[in-house]
Amino acid sequence: MLEKVEKQRRAGSGQQRAAGYMPGFGNDFETESLPGALPQGQNSPQKCNYGLYAEQLSGSPFTAPRGTNERSWLYRIRPSVRHTGRFRRIDYPHWKTAPHVGEHSLALGQLRWSPLPAPSEALDFLQGIRTMTTAGDALTQAGMAAHAYAFNADMLDDYFFNADGELLIVPETGAIQVFTELGRMDVEPSEICLIPRGMMCKVTRLGEEKVWRGYICENYGAKFTLPDRGPIGANCLANPRDFKTPVAAYEDKETPCRVQVKWCGSFHMVEIGHSPLDVVAWHGNYAPYKYDLKTFSPVGAILFDHPDPSIFTVLTAPSGEEGTANVDFVIFPPRWLVAEHTFRPPWYHRNIMSEFMGLIYGRYDAKEEGFVPGGMSLHNMMLAHGPDFSGFEKASNGELKPVKLDNTMAFMFETRFPQQLTTFAAELDTLQDDYMDCWSGLERKFDGTPGIK
Repeated sequence: MLEKVEKQRRAGSGQQRAAGYMPGFGNDFETESLPGALPQGQNSPQKCNYGLYAEQLSGSPFTAPRGTNERSWLYRIRPSVRHTGRFRRIDYPHWKTAPHVGEHSLALGQLRWSPLPAPSEALDFLQGIRTMTTAGDALTQAGMAAHAYAFNADMLDDYFFNADGELLIVPETGAIQVFTELGRMDVEPSEICLIPRGMMCKVTRLGEEKVWRGYICENYGAKFTLPDRGPIGANCLANPRDFKTPVAAYEDKETPCRVQVKWCGSFHMVEIGHSPLDVVAWHGNYAPYKYDLKTFSPVGAILFDHPDPSIFTVLTAPSGEEGTANVDFVIFPPRWLVAEHTFRPPWYHRNIMSEFMGLIYGRYDAKEEGFVPGGMSLHNMMLAHGPDFSGFEKASNGELKPVKLDNTMAFMFETRFPQQLTTFAAELDTLQDDYMDCWSGLERKFDGTPGIK
């Protein structure tokens, strides 16, 4: 079966236009893949060139303030009403939606998993998604879900859109191509991409791997945006010019296809006779994008103490409470450690926020062993966490000279809501039962006498 899938992939799926990108975050873009396909001076002419249909896709209410108003005008071969029909219910049993509480007996605690195993059968991107945690309530557009994925087959004639939220995809092994209505993105490990709520897409594999694996944050709430820099000023962290939005590209395919939809936690499918990725031109600011995490410009301590990890926020999805995120996407990239008289790894901590963490490559400086690329950890609200015993000893006794943390890229999905564990996550074979032992060596050092021990 896997050989048949691989043969289909090599045969291609009718894509004939090279990928290209436009720089900038939140810009108002315009792009066309055929000359003259994009109307000038108006959005909805009586007749569009090439016999195209004009259609607006709105990511916000019409009356949202200008700074948060999102919409794009699409010029397509068929209007989207022809990409739907009589839906029937389908099921993805491992993809869960908040509010959800897994039916398991695992008690509360700090948790860590080794990577998902490679699938033993042919699974495409959607079939390979496994929900680890959910938080909040998708029906009220608040909260998130953290997923892991592992797949080995392409979505050749299957297409998907998610009405419940936007999808932030973080590959760990294997480059992928994400073909959306507005264009194609080639996304490698150490890059991320975002698919807006309601935007049609399909995911295929690039390169030669045994498994394509990574992480997904499904954001039910307000869209991800760049965090305010405050006293940092106009530069550093994630700079807007490094975000790349694809140019227009379309798939002109008149063969049986399937459109799958996630809506309020349920899944539905309709069969149509053509590809729905038929947008020949578009303009607007509701668009997918990708970002290379290696272009993140970290800011940190240059004299003493360790700043809050929020200094490493790439994207934030705000909640109704100012300064409190529905979701933050935070990374721990390569960087120099130079602080004097300072315990340099992240300090021991309890937090009102709940943290789901993953590792893309390398080693995380707060964990000497057990946390490997493709692995995951969960530190829910007010549960203590921090460096393991080996990391503590190394950081406490090492020479405080400048040290370059290199070949490392960890990340965190952090939310104001407690993250509920799914049954799949609770019963996953890769759950590390001995995770708590990493702190067992942190014994009492206090002896009541003055001075640093």
